[in-house]
Amino acid sequence: MHPVYEKLLSCYESVREQVDFVPRLALVLGSGLGGLADEIDVVRTLDYGEIQGFPVSTVPGHKGRFVFGYIGKVPVVIMQGRIHYYEGYPISDVVLPIRLMKMMGAEILFLTNAAGGVNHEFCPGDFMMITDQISSFVPSPLIGENIEELGERFPDMSRIYHWDLQGIIRRTAADLDIPLKEGVYIQLTGPAFETPAEVRMCRGLGADAVGMSTACEALAGNHMGMKICGISCISNLACGMTDKPLTHKEVQETADRIAPLFKSLITDSIACMGREMGI
Repeated sequence: MHPVYEKLLSCYESVREQVDFVPRLALVLGSGLGGLADEIDVVRTLDYGEIQGFPVSTVPGHKGRFVFGYIGKVPVVIMQGRIHYYEGYPISDVVLPIRLMKMMGAEILFLTNAAGGVNHEFCPGDFMMITDQISSFVPSPLIGENIEELGERFPDMSRIYHWDLQGIIRRTAADLDIPLKEGVYIQLTGPAFETPAEVRMCRGLGADAVGMSTACEALAGNHMGMKICGISCISNLACGMTDKPLTHKEVQETADRIAPLFKSLITDSIACMGREMGI
């Protein structure tokens, strides 16, 4: 058996020994959004450390646990703290939680993050719905022998972010009177913020926002046939676009400031997804 798949099965069995909840949607919470998980109809929580062999989040402010419960009538599993490549884990461990949530039953993957704005028309506090991505600067989780149990060798990437889900997010934002940008997200490795030259490179490649997560997770979810959507909180303008040095504190402060609007957009979008997609 492929060692990556063997580890995934071990984690799945460990979860199922402790939790029998079956989610239909998986939600990954980025910086500043962790509190949303505490505000839903919680059924059960499970710390990552309680799962045999599961990687543990080391980023400040990330609780590092799964939260099971309901948003509206939709059964969800929420990652309250994700795993990043820059923490030193192999890329297979970074996407293990995504694969695990799919095995639990999740059909939709809703990704969120705090990102740097590369587009000159963006401002800190903007929301950007992800319409496409660039993942070429981090290792692909699909490199190596294909795990046939998860997906095909050469998955199509032409519509990685589901059009119907994008439509739901657009309508929800309009109903809530929340301005919504749209654009391309690029993932770099981190943990250092990008240099001005790297930011110019990202813009030249067609990116609108840059961060250190998300794209590899979407790739793994797409490989397994999940329907994917994503929203970035533009927490700061990327390096070289302002005179201010970049800090994680600034990212956290912006994310905290706009968290109530972000939470409304996410929860209302998920409730609408449940109604429109029969969940």
